[in-house]
Amino acid sequence: MAAYVVMIKDETLDKDELATYAQKAGEARGDHQITPLAFYGDLEVLEGRDAEGVVVLEFADIDAAKAWYHSPAYQEAKAHRVKGANYRVLLVKGVA
Repeated sequence: MAAYVVMIKDETLDKDELATYAQKAGEARGDHQITPLAFYGDLEVLEGRDAEGVVVLEFADIDAAKAWYHSPAYQEAKAHRVKGANYRVLLVKGVA
């Protein structure tokens, strides 16, 4: 069953760190099968707090999403993301 990683950027702190994150996160994709469904497109907040950007990534299942997220390559990239911005990151299981 598909799974989704939803990344919500709340506030940019350091654009240089985010640029490094973007490069390393792209490299961290490796052989992981990831389908980007939304990637920092126009957004409208209907309820709740505002966000600077949203990414939605589709994976084959929860295990595939966790394998990517916990991979050494993504963890290296993540170190730059947390310095560059405040994010909320969610893992959501799809419906059958």
